[in-house]
Amino acid sequence: MLPRLPSPLRGPIVAGFVALATLTGAGCASHGTAVPQPFPQSSSRTTASDAAAPDASGEAGLSQPLAGQPLVGSAVAEGVVSVAMHLLGTRYRNGGSNPDGFDCSGFVQYVFAQQGVLVPRTVEEQAHYGLRVEDELRAGDLVFFHTSGSGPSHVGIALDHTRFVHAPSSRGEVRVEPLARPYWADRFIEARRMIANAPAP
Repeated sequence: MLPRLPSPLRGPIVAGFVALATLTGAGCASHGTAVPQPFPQSSSRTTASDAAAPDASGEAGLSQPLAGQPLVGSAVAEGVVSVAMHLLGTRYRNGGSNPDGFDCSGFVQYVFAQQGVLVPRTVEEQAHYGLRVEDELRAGDLVFFHTSGSGPSHVGIALDHTRFVHAPSSRGEVRVEPLARPYWADRFIEARRMIANAPAP
């Protein structure tokens, strides 16, 4: 059962890239050596273990998750969702991590970086980052799926308890999809919450 977010999402409008998305989905290949497979046949499910967050990388201007206050409900969370929504329609590119093209984890990393939050680059690393969501799914949480093999191989950003935005390889563009769509519901592993330092006044 997916965690739930009871309240609607609000956020500031951020200038960006706009195009509307279409239906259905697939995983991405930003989790190592796998090749994108739109509808893999694997039906096994594994949950990523809770590992400690990696040490800070030293990149200037980026906050390290687990270093401060919960991201959820803050202006940072609203900004993450706003930036993600303004990238709708951006094309899928295997290994991509900028508006010229994204894979799923590159999209997540880029969106969070625009709000000064450092997250790792690959799906596997992101699946061991932040905190496992045990209560309600909230805007800005990361949602993980197994689309290739049994471990996490695809990631997106929750918009509320019913929808997420992601960069799938199938019909390759950033788009919004319902979490209840059978393809995704059957492959859902877990959600994780990124933590960020409170923004400077």
